[in-house]
Amino acid sequence: MKKMFGLIFLALLLAAVSCKKQPPAEPVGPGPEVHQQPTTPAPQTDKPAAAQTEQTPPAAASGDLVAIPLVLPKPQFVGTPENLFGIENIDKKPDGWVQPPFMAPKGVVNVALNKPVTSSEPEPIMGELKMITDGDKEATDGSVVELGPFSQWVQVDLGESHEVYAVAIWHFHKQARVYFDVIVQISDDPEFVTGVTTLFNSDIDNSSGLGVGQDKNYVDDRNGLVVDAKGTKGRYVRCYSAGNNSSDLNHYIEVEVFGKK
Repeated sequence: MKKMFGLIFLALLLAAVSCKKQPPAEPVGPGPEVHQQPTTPAPQTDKPAAAQTEQTPPAAASGDLVAIPLVLPKPQFVGTPENLFGIENIDKKPDGWVQPPFMAPKGVVNVALNKPVTSSEPEPIMGELKMITDGDKEATDGSVVELGPFSQWVQVDLGESHEVYAVAIWHFHKQARVYFDVIVQISDDPEFVTGVTTLFNSDIDNSSGLGVGQDKNYVDDRNGLVVDAKGTKGRYVRCYSAGNNSSDLNHYIEVEVFGKK
């Protein structure tokens, strides 16, 4: 019996030892330390990221353009005239309006000064054709060239082809008048058959036979008419008109052509 109890006691002792809690396993370490090369930070800048890309070059500076040497004659009347009743498609400028500076490339001059002038009417009723480019644009009786009725034209020969940026015309500004069917063309053909560019056309019904124009009638005053020629090349400039609101006659005081070779 003692021997049996001893065996039982030994079995219980072994069971107690096997059930004893085992110590926790050692945690796995991070392994050997790895030294990484530090990254160089990007340089700081005050500009946003988008601004650091290459920019599109700016357009030509305004300094590349200058005002053409346009000198206006003395005023002869003030305000909008009242005798314009019934005139269609008219551009009424406010009282005191003055032609603003017309900008063009540097080097542009009046290439029409003292250049020869021809006309649909070789013998004017009054004045001489050469007066149209003599530089005198004042509204005096001795400065006006008068042509006959209906559609007439004057043509300036610039002597050679030029890049033309503006054409300025004064018909008659001693009194308030509107000249009809004003058309300005440029070409290298003296007969104006080929290579013709129309710069201005106020003929709203094609009565002059050169096409229907989109430009407005205007009161001829000291400002005259300044036409944007946009650098069109040509040797000859031709100007048409077809009477005015006071008479069927046509008049020219001065034509200036601003261009460069």
